Amino acid sequence: MSHYVSPLAWQLTLALIAGLAAFDFFFHVRKAHVPSLREAAVWSAIYVGVALLFGIAVLAYGGSDMGQEYFAGYVTEKALSVDNLFVFLVIMASFKVPREDQQKVLLFGIVFALVARSGFIFLGTALISSFSWIFYIFGLVLLFTAGHLLQKDDDHGADNIMVRIARRLFHTSSHYHGDKLFAIEDGRRVMTPMLLVMAAIAGSDILFALDSIPAIFGLTESGFIVFTATAFSLLGLRQLYFLIDGLLERLVYLSYGLAAILGFIGVKLFLHALHKNTLPFVNDGEHVNVIEISTGVSLAVILVVLVVTVLASLLSPRGKARAAVANAGRFAAEYVDLESTADRGERENIYTRMLAAEKQMRTMDPRYRTLIRDPAQLDALLAEAHRQHQAAFS
Repeated sequence: MSHYVSPLAWQLTLALIAGLAAFDFFFHVRKAHVPSLREAAVWSAIYVGVALLFGIAVLAYGGSDMGQEYFAGYVTEKALSVDNLFVFLVIMASFKVPREDQQKVLLFGIVFALVARSGFIFLGTALISSFSWIFYIFGLVLLFTAGHLLQKDDDHGADNIMVRIARRLFHTSSHYHGDKLFAIEDGRRVMTPMLLVMAAIAGSDILFALDSIPAIFGLTESGFIVFTATAFSLLGLRQLYFLIDGLLERLVYLSYGLAAILGFIGVKLFLHALHKNTLPFVNDGEHVNVIEISTGVSLAVILVVLVVTVLASLLSPRGKARAAVANAGRFAAEYVDLESTADRGERENIYTRMLAAEKQMRTMDPRYRTLIRDPAQLDALLAEAHRQHQAAFS
């Protein structure tokens, strides 16, 4: 269902979103640092609170239907954005981004995602208003994506087409120069790995937009609801990354939950397409009298699937084992890659997290040993981290 939204409401909403993004940059990201767990938790709660207050305002001024559509869209997009975090994690690990600079990379990824998805939103709104059969296409996209999620592997392709284009256009450096995108080496202007990371993030954002936008159009036809639910789901994603950093690998069943949600919305889109059918080869171009799933039912299904998925993941012994293996390797690699001038407190923090993950990994059920792809390589990496720590603090 489409809803009328006044130009003033659009202007105020855009100002709020732009203000939140600007505040995030100038007060949190501009100065490179690693946010504490408390900082990440507080600001994650604030951004979720702002999104919920906005939803209450939509409910109060736009009515129950509009409010339900916003909350259904927000919850769906938030769940999909957590899946984005897995890709961001892999990309930053692949490029060995210094932890203190990861905030800036994440904020860039969020802003680029918002810009990319805004373009898809306005394109989708225009297509829907002109061609009702586009709902068939959206439904197929979601069903295909759901099937792909069920076969999901761990190769997210950090070296995507955006990275390959950037490497062809510019001379590249193998060293970071703080958070600079370009630097001078041997008298020649070169591109730093930071720009390559941002190119990889941008490429993944475009692919995610192709999945997430059809999903939310399956819940509402309002461009305003689609845009705001998407925007508020992305804002605060940076803080969420640092808050659940060590828990991401625990969500072993998230892809199955997302597949169920996208498949459900895909079916919903097909039913809606049949209800508004104008294709001549379907029911002679006449509307098909089929049941349509209400937004309230959609919201309930989405919430139940997510709650069951998250609880099952957190309680899963396999999830705990996978997280221990992944975190032991990641924290060891982070420690080994630290510069000699790294802050003492940062060294202690990473080393402590590595020790906790290593202890879990060493004591896990033997049947989960197969989760370690290369035991010898991991043992060597952990040994090197222990050696460097002993040398640094002896």
